[in-house]
Amino acid sequence: MAVPSPTRSADPIPEGRFHAMPMDERTRADVERAEAAIVEHYPRLVRLAHLVLPPAMGRHRRVLTAHGIVQRALPSTSRERARAVLPGQRGPRPEPGYPLVRARVLELALAQAKPPRWRSPLPVVWGLRLFPRAGGADELALDQALSALDAPARAAVALWHLEELDEDEVVAVLGAAGVADPGAAQRAAVALGPGTAALLNSGEFDPCTVQARPTDLLRRRQGRRVAIAGAAVLTAGAALLAAVGGPDGPPPPARPDPATVRARQALDPQRLVRAPDDAWADTSRVDFTAWSPRGEYAGDTALLGRALRVWGAPGPDVRVTAADGTSTRPPDQPPRLLYGGVIDGVTVVVLHDGDRLVRYAEPEGRPAELEFARVDNADLTTAGALVIGRGTGWMRYLIAPWITDTTTRDLLRPGTPEKVLHVAPDGVTDRIAEPPAPGAACGRWPVTRLHSSARVTARHSFLLTDLGDLTPVHLTYGPATGGGPTAAPPAEATTPTALLSWARTACSLRQERGAGVRSVNNWVYARQRLPEGGAAATWTCSRADTWRGPGRVTVQFHQAAAGPARPARTVGRARDTAACSPYGPEVVGETRWRAGSGHWYLLAAGSSAVRGLDVTGAVRRTTHDTTLAVAVPANAPVKVAGVLPSGGLLHAMRR
Repeated sequence: MAVPSPTRSADPIPEGRFHAMPMDERTRADVERAEAAIVEHYPRLVRLAHLVLPPAMGRHRRVLTAHGIVQRALPSTSRERARAVLPGQRGPRPEPGYPLVRARVLELALAQAKPPRWRSPLPVVWGLRLFPRAGGADELALDQALSALDAPARAAVALWHLEELDEDEVVAVLGAAGVADPGAAQRAAVALGPGTAALLNSGEFDPCTVQARPTDLLRRRQGRRVAIAGAAVLTAGAALLAAVGGPDGPPPPARPDPATVRARQALDPQRLVRAPDDAWADTSRVDFTAWSPRGEYAGDTALLGRALRVWGAPGPDVRVTAADGTSTRPPDQPPRLLYGGVIDGVTVVVLHDGDRLVRYAEPEGRPAELEFARVDNADLTTAGALVIGRGTGWMRYLIAPWITDTTTRDLLRPGTPEKVLHVAPDGVTDRIAEPPAPGAACGRWPVTRLHSSARVTARHSFLLTDLGDLTPVHLTYGPATGGGPTAAPPAEATTPTALLSWARTACSLRQERGAGVRSVNNWVYARQRLPEGGAAATWTCSRADTWRGPGRVTVQFHQAAAGPARPARTVGRARDTAACSPYGPEVVGETRWRAGSGHWYLLAAGSSAVRGLDVTGAVRRTTHDTTLAVAVPANAPVKVAGVLPSGGLLHAMRR
């Protein structure tokens, strides 16, 4: 995650604010939206509450209290009034209900700083102590620094570094939560300096990824003896009553619990679902449900049984990883078998339960591994392959049975020819180089092109790339529109124009690694002629859609004369937003540019859904065009906004 700068400016807030609304006027739909926000952002809200809670509570109670606060943050329709909350932004706009829920979580967490008159109910965990994983020296130093802050200051740290609000928004949210001096709290958050955001996103501060240890075993043993003695008395009495019987004789034997029966059947290897070999050619649902089982061990019942048992109850030594927003719960029905075999000396089983892919691995000499990825609503392209094995700097795909040809290429070199990628009879590809990790030099970006069988669709191919998850990411391209009100529908990124666009922006994909991304679309939303006879420039909005639903966007600026291999300049970012999609076709970007003469210019561009641009600050300028170039001093403070058809303003997206 990019570390925010203490001097950054926030993404703009549109005109107008939400108003406080009496709780008795809030509809059921409002409450349902708040519930959806809690479910969608549960880990994010729990981390926020955990950071605000007093460290003196102890690690175990602090974890449970954070979960309890978020679970009690759902608004009720019977309370008197709701506090006013900041609106979501038009660019990085949270889904409806999130600002209200966040404000409620802050109120409850801040209230814990004062000794409560009564203990709030907590999730029950018998016999276990729960606490986040220990971090390194940097995390420990940050934890000590946070312990020295009061609750409002810790809340400001969370809003500033985790929620990525700007200074005014942090102060407003804290004020709405009842903080007496929100300005002082914000200054304390800024004083922690850069690097804090990255550390706060580590396991040390994650109350949703915890370690478990036993409580006092001797005290539990004494309590258990008392409980056993009492249970023995009750059992003897029940046995006496059963022997005497009632007027109808002894009671009938208890029927097995249906839920227990279903859980046992879901983990039975004999009940695994197996699709026929050609199911993909005779169905209208071309996704993971049409995959037939492959691999030399697809019939090994012992191996499949081990995989299911570990999935149902992973031991303490099993390494479990999951893509962002993916559940690791056991299956509730028999899953589908996709693969069973050996990949580079590692025994691998891949299962699919309708919503998730599960990769079970038995590395030689090491404990078993489980990897989960969300794949609900997968389609022909997003179910075209999965990552079956990894090593240092390389990976392999298991491709869908409807794929006929597979090639690879370097996305940073659009003019070089593709290379054929060999695929084994069981669908496993040769090794493919991994794209560069965050922080590494971006000198190449391998992608794979898959061609679908004509039995599914004629002449269809698409690009996939690996971003560290079990499922690869589908890359698409949106060409510049011809003045229409909406963005052009995404097309496959296989044409020369699309490849050239991706050559300039591929390196920005590093920030999406491990984020559960489903697809990324490169939309060229504007083209502009540069001042002083300069070459043409391109404005691109790259939208990364996750399997969870929310998307993140990156606005980039590129000079055509700079060459295809030179990366575009990132000028704006936003997350949890509908921008750059059919539901948010309005986007505005701005940047500073220096001409060959040495003069500085403010460049701005809006999409075709914007009716003009407005510049305020050190320079005043208004235009009805979607692009603008104004001579300005290098550091002159200016603000750019797009004029919407409704007359409202949409501020330029910033980093």
